[in-house]
Amino acid sequence: MSDINSENQHSDAISHSNGIVEGFIGIINYGAGNIFSLTAALERLGLKFGMINQESDFDLYDRIIIPGVGHAGTAMKKLVDSGLVPKIKSLTKPVLGICVGMQLITDFSEEGNYDMLGIIPVKTLRFQEAVSKKVPHMGWNQIDVANSSPLFSGIVDGTYFYFVHSYFIEFNTKFTIALCDYGNKFSAAIQSDNFYGVQFHPEKSGEAGELLLKNFAHL
Repeated sequence: MSDINSENQHSDAISHSNGIVEGFIGIINYGAGNIFSLTAALERLGLKFGMINQESDFDLYDRIIIPGVGHAGTAMKKLVDSGLVPKIKSLTKPVLGICVGMQLITDFSEEGNYDMLGIIPVKTLRFQEAVSKKVPHMGWNQIDVANSSPLFSGIVDGTYFYFVHSYFIEFNTKFTIALCDYGNKFSAAIQSDNFYGVQFHPEKSGEAGELLLKNFAHL
């Protein structure tokens, strides 16, 4: 299914004189992403997308998503093996990392003690087990918006998003654009220049998640 979508969307993009469709989202397909649920959400919203399988594909899109589920260290190794890391780090168009994709743009992850892309200088840490809080953090939780990012336009404090994770990005007043509390305060979303990351799954977060994806498509 991904290959069919990729082929069709690539054909649409190439038909334009400049090779890029405005608002066209490229999903990095490196073997560790939540591709199906994400593409289903984009289809519901009528947002155009395609798959990035090689470096030249980046030129077809003006928005980029780094998906990710599972083990951050393993995901980073797959991303390195894909050969796409240098291009990702040089991007100047909007980039959104989702869940493990967000963790990939940090400096370092305790999951596998692995160096990440180093795009945003924060660390990915493991939740400490506590009597009142089970790990993983799974289910709906509220976020508070910080630093007035356009990614959260129309989204108010106390909005619920859907989380599934055992590791979190440390809170940082400079880079945190939404925060959440699960035994300790952590970054639910981060931003540095054109790079954005969300720890929750917008594609599984109902109307609020759909609004965030639409905001990203129109940055």
